[in-house]
Amino acid sequence: MMITKDTIIGDIINMNPKGAEILMGYGMGCIGCPSAQMEKLEQACEIHGIDLNEILKKLNEK
Repeated sequence: MMITKDTIIGDIINMNPKGAEILMGYGMGCIGCPSAQMEKLEQACEIHGIDLNEILKKLNEK
């Protein structure tokens, strides 16, 4: 399944075995917080000042 800008952070962690590691590598240290269960990747990137396209590419690498 493809991760998109609308994918919820909590779902990314379940979909990609390296998802948490990748997100934390980009400075998203609060991936376990309650808002991660409702926040879309695009929203998290905006809050953390992360390039959405760059992280999408990394998260969708096989």
